[in-house]
Amino acid sequence: MKFNSLIPELSVSNIEMSKKFYLALGFQIKYERKEDKFCFLELEENQIMIEEINNNWNTGTLEYPFGRGINISMTVTDVSALYNNLQKQQIKIFRELKTDEYRVEDIIYKDQEFLIQDPDGYLIRFTN
Repeated sequence: MKFNSLIPELSVSNIEMSKKFYLALGFQIKYERKEDKFCFLELEENQIMIEEINNNWNTGTLEYPFGRGINISMTVTDVSALYNNLQKQQIKIFRELKTDEYRVEDIIYKDQEFLIQDPDGYLIRFTN
């Protein structure tokens, strides 16, 4: 198995609820350690780990929404198709699909993107 060089690990309040949510988004379980309430998930080339809160990684009190001040950006092959699929599943969209422009030095990049929140409030941004 190939591991990305950066893989976010999210502390979640309920591992089963979070697994169900991420599987509905199209992620696949690559492996899990049920005894640790840990799961490694992948969607295309995006990898995340989720683990039920165990106080191993906490730097302070966790309260909803978790992950304040961060959004996790994931590139997918067909962002419009994913967006439409999530709407059909009635998954709440935090920020609707739109095209944004980002300047990198003298080049303007246009990205189609939308954001959702997972059950613990982490912001997930899907982009092309």
